[in-house]
Amino acid sequence: MVTIKEIASLAGVSRGTVDRVLNHRGSVNPKTAEKINRIAKELDYKPNRAGLVLAAQKKKLKLGVILFSSENPFYVDVLAGINEKAKELAGYNCTVIVKQIPLDVERQLAAIEELVEDKVNGIALAPCNDDRIRTRINSLSDEGIPVVTLNTDIENSTRIAYVGSHYTKSGATATGLLQLMTKGPVNVGIITGSSKILCHTERIAGFQKTLRPYRDRIRITDIVEAYDDEIESYEKTSLLLTKHPEINALFFAAGGVYGGCRSVTSLGRQNEMCIVAYDLVPTTRELIKKGIISAVICQQPKVQGSKPLSLLFTYLATGELPEKEQYYVAVDVRIRENI
Repeated sequence: MVTIKEIASLAGVSRGTVDRVLNHRGSVNPKTAEKINRIAKELDYKPNRAGLVLAAQKKKLKLGVILFSSENPFYVDVLAGINEKAKELAGYNCTVIVKQIPLDVERQLAAIEELVEDKVNGIALAPCNDDRIRTRINSLSDEGIPVVTLNTDIENSTRIAYVGSHYTKSGATATGLLQLMTKGPVNVGIITGSSKILCHTERIAGFQKTLRPYRDRIRITDIVEAYDDEIESYEKTSLLLTKHPEINALFFAAGGVYGGCRSVTSLGRQNEMCIVAYDLVPTTRELIKKGIISAVICQQPKVQGSKPLSLLFTYLATGELPEKEQYYVAVDVRIRENI
């Protein structure tokens, strides 16, 4: 087997430079990196996976996770997936630090800096869709700290992979459910999280696009943001239904479902409303049983918690990039008859 030392000799560089290129750690002159990769490919270089994992154990790797607010019950199951994987990785001397923050760019940037100060080797991040976050992800890559996004993605960044739902498809699924579950004219109110979260905007985009063939019967009346907050969702839904009494369907494109549904029942509108939401958490489960929510779309939260850590550890231990950029979880529709 060809060694890093042999590749370094042929390329006329140090072993450390070859290691950085082959294991994607830190920045190297592009021409030098291209030369090293070409030599490695010509010689069919294969890393010693077992040795690299052993080396990772000695390094005592540290991974950071940044999620949105603990107010959203969806993240309870995401955390369960994180904790299960963290327990497994502890056997490899790898620790996991988790931070949960509100839907706020400044708070997210601060959380990233806290993890960098803690000297994490990689970060799993549910990112705000903001240029400052995109720029910071790119600079983390230059610093040799890989990022895997989870639950929501960010475009044009150097994150090494994304784990989560295909949000335009899940938004399209919500349209399909409304089309199947309703008759006659339908006026839809949409309660979303934040326009700064890509998964929220993509869900609505998928919903709107799929709605076109049915727009003579199903129309969007208004869209409001509730920031995954139950109290704000209650208040915004109440205002929405008071302002637009013609609304007879609701699409919850993010968290705050329980608060929004409380508003529906307090106004006595539950028997005339078709409601589609996301995630089979305890509150939505009860609302489905009571017939208040018509259907929920699930997105494998435990996978979203565990898979990013697995991808980061493998990359840091072996230098192997993930096989693909997007790891989409299954779309699972639940109604009262199958919960």
